[in-house]
Amino acid sequence: MDISEFDYELPQELIAQTPLEKRDSSRLLVMDKKTGELVHEHFNNIIDYLVPGDVLVLNDTKVIPARLIGVKEETGAVIEILLLKDLGNNKWECLSKPAKRLKVGTIVSFGEGELKAKVLEKFDEGLVHIELIYDGILMEILDRLGTMPLPPYIHEKLKDQSRYQTVYAKNIGSAAAPTAGLHFTKELLKKIEDKGIIITYVTLHVGLGTFRPVEVDNILDHHMHSEFYVMNKETADILNKAKEENRRIIAVGTTSTRTLETIATNNNGKFIATSGNTDIFIYPGYEFKGIDCLITNFHLPKSTLVMLVSALSSRDNILNAYKEAIKEKYRFFSFGDAMFITNNIKRDTK
Repeated sequence: MDISEFDYELPQELIAQTPLEKRDSSRLLVMDKKTGELVHEHFNNIIDYLVPGDVLVLNDTKVIPARLIGVKEETGAVIEILLLKDLGNNKWECLSKPAKRLKVGTIVSFGEGELKAKVLEKFDEGLVHIELIYDGILMEILDRLGTMPLPPYIHEKLKDQSRYQTVYAKNIGSAAAPTAGLHFTKELLKKIEDKGIIITYVTLHVGLGTFRPVEVDNILDHHMHSEFYVMNKETADILNKAKEENRRIIAVGTTSTRTLETIATNNNGKFIATSGNTDIFIYPGYEFKGIDCLITNFHLPKSTLVMLVSALSSRDNILNAYKEAIKEKYRFFSFGDAMFITNNIKRDTK
């Protein structure tokens, strides 16, 4: 499969630069995953497309203020560090810019020395391993010195840092938000539960893969970076019961999808309480074992996420839906509008 098969033309003005004032006021494109039939909606009406007994699976990871601007102690050169993954013992995997200014042993200082980073190893494409040196509680220091790691296509400053965080974010560890979840409010989640839909959670800490484009022509040559995930027993039991009773499992976001598919693939279609690292790569031809439907945002051209949603429906259906969304001036990417890829586009307004 050639990467060009997952390309599309997107006008720059449709890349959402800021979140809407109300999270659930974004638009929603509902698509039948088999036929490709489309319905234009608003996100707060998603409840009409859910039925009692459905299970909604959300990723409760919490984004850390992982973007740090500091200076090299020896020269004063400005260095940007993006914390990606906690390796334990104050060691972190990071992206650095400009990477050529860093050598093993270099110390970068942040906040007049309140936090320091010592370079332990250097890899390709700006990837480094560092040791953080500080006194006190790291997350409190990051709250003071760091900023939210917004994607590179967002050029506006985020006025309210909490808007790059889901309302149910709980487990600290992500370098990017699971953006499909940004549309939910606490009030909407309560209404969904009151209708008889079961809400449950997994955790996947979003890492390097989010920031890396596909740079090969043949997608089978692309290497996915691994991300840490957790599923507890309560969630596993809820999902297994839903499978047994033929009820729908609806993933909120591609991160929840990758977690569910990893666990189901590793356990013959069953869910268990487990944790680990996944580098699962889902593209057309993949047979889904965990999820039935997906709530997601609109994804970058030629990205692994466009391939994932194409696998759930078809490449033609997805590209046609994107074409319609562009025509109707939907907002794209992290702060943009949403899609619901479902097996039933009939409204349930009872």
